[in-house]
Amino acid sequence: MMTDEELIEKCLKGDQRAQQALFEKFAGKMMSVCMRYAGDREKAQDLLQDGFVKVFVHLHKFKDEGSFEGWIRRTMINTALDELRKRNRLQIDADISEAEYLAGDGEMSTSDLRVEEMMTIIQAMPTGYRTVFNMYAIEGYSHQEIANELGMSESTSKTQYRKARTYLMNIIGERENI
Repeated sequence: MMTDEELIEKCLKGDQRAQQALFEKFAGKMMSVCMRYAGDREKAQDLLQDGFVKVFVHLHKFKDEGSFEGWIRRTMINTALDELRKRNRLQIDADISEAEYLAGDGEMSTSDLRVEEMMTIIQAMPTGYRTVFNMYAIEGYSHQEIANELGMSESTSKTQYRKARTYLMNIIGERENI
């Protein structure tokens, strides 16, 4: 198996086998990233394909600062965010009172949920909630970075994250009560 450096070098020279190997090496992990931002598998596959096109087009810009996988992940996230912006699907609602009303007093346990169930719940979130939740809770962006990336205020990012958590806790609570 080739190292990332060898894959990059051969891909930059137009080696189609290396391109296929690079895709196969990272497609599974990046599909998970795309699934978190897309509403369904078909949209996630489209994001994955678009993201890898960008990876190959901009591969010469990778400067070997940080991990290559991290660079690809960032490309996938940016591809997903670009698509959401393009389709105006990133509807951000800054009504704090709704989140406060929905918030329960107790935290629900997620220990009994499988990863697939959690992914299904996250994918069912409204787009704005899902996007901020993914960026903050999973990708590790700060609220200021999210605000800059999505063109909103930092307080709106915090509100969307709180609404997303409340949404998650309500769904988990409903499932536990069944």
